[in-house]
Amino acid sequence: MGVVIETVVWEPNPALYIFLFASSLLSILCFPVNSNPRTSNVLDHSISPSLSRFRRNFIFLFSISSVMEGLWAVFGEYELTYYGVSKDQMLLSLCIGCVAVLFVGSFLGILSDLIGQKKVCLLFFMLHLFVAIWKRVNANPSVWITSICLSLASSIFFFNFETWMVVEHEKQGLRQDMLNEMFWLMSLVESASFIGSQVLGNWLIAGNAESITHSLPVAAAILAIVALIYASRGWKESTQTSEYKNYQIKFHTLFADRRIWLLTWVQACVHFSSAVFWILWAPTMVADGREILLGLLYPCFLGARMLGSTAFPWFNGPLSLRTEEYLVYIFIVMGSVLSIVAFDYQEIEALLILFCVFHACVGLVLPSLARLRTMFVPNELRAGMMSLSLFPSNAALLFFLVQRSYSHNLGNSTIIAAGALGLFTAAGCMYMLKRLGKQLHRDWHKS
Repeated sequence: MGVVIETVVWEPNPALYIFLFASSLLSILCFPVNSNPRTSNVLDHSISPSLSRFRRNFIFLFSISSVMEGLWAVFGEYELTYYGVSKDQMLLSLCIGCVAVLFVGSFLGILSDLIGQKKVCLLFFMLHLFVAIWKRVNANPSVWITSICLSLASSIFFFNFETWMVVEHEKQGLRQDMLNEMFWLMSLVESASFIGSQVLGNWLIAGNAESITHSLPVAAAILAIVALIYASRGWKESTQTSEYKNYQIKFHTLFADRRIWLLTWVQACVHFSSAVFWILWAPTMVADGREILLGLLYPCFLGARMLGSTAFPWFNGPLSLRTEEYLVYIFIVMGSVLSIVAFDYQEIEALLILFCVFHACVGLVLPSLARLRTMFVPNELRAGMMSLSLFPSNAALLFFLVQRSYSHNLGNSTIIAAGALGLFTAAGCMYMLKRLGKQLHRDWHKS
């Protein structure tokens, strides 16, 4: 008599979704509007009509852009598998994308500072539109071309929208402190849009694998066209007057500041650890042949990130903590989480909790770093500084991907451990930044 072994596919408890999203909502609704005059609440209607209109237009365009980014990110590996692309070819496509961002994307921020954010933003939408049309008309689209275009688009997405928002606030003569609300709101909207892109993709595919070559490109093309029209007609941008020679002089002056080097390294470490997570989280979860519905874990991570982003106004409002101070402990927590994952075998439930903690920290870190950039980086140099900060992280990521795919000298745990080490160094840099800020404050009072 044969023995039938039933396999159980693990699923997260639905109560986890309710907890994450309800906690995020309560964190927003319970935040005291007048707790700190230097911060504002999303429900505060005392802002000027022009600012309110700008914020609505910006959030709308940013949401569309986030959905487009999420469509390709969520279903990218599934689509490549449908086309018959092997694991080695997937790794090669990631390497090609890293090379493109390393040698081209790292300098797109400088271009944005010189010619204006609108033109670079239009390039972002055109890259997505080109990929959508390319996949729709070509029965077997080139993985290399797709990887290059989407990697460059992701690089633009990282720095251009934030820079546009900050520059527009400066043009309206608004206080820099009012940017705090937009920083955490951008992180919240980005996570929610990524979840929305998963819902949209699942609805378009509807269990039919062939739909991924038809419905998804069409949806991405429609979103890109809407965004192009909206940005072209609704985005009024003054002509840039900066010359490259003056810009170069300002940049050299900027990087003479030790705080900029520390902040750049911190941003690179965060970007590298996040990239490592999104590449390796699925192989880590299904290790030893464990069967998991990975699509159900994706909204858990983003829900945790949403919750972390709603904690930002609390840290800078009622708690009145210095940004550099609490980031030291946040980076230690993030590094510890990745260290546990790298060096100790964990069950699925433990891994889910650890990864949710990691993403909750990411949700708090992203707006916090944006606030520090506002404090230390001039707006006319912001995009260039942000894009160049990706250079060391992309170089490190390319190195580990090449070692993993060709030499096979590195395991997944080693790469995750490298991400943890980077986060620990980020904590050290943030501590040095805090000490340096106190020293400059004392020197200023003495003078």
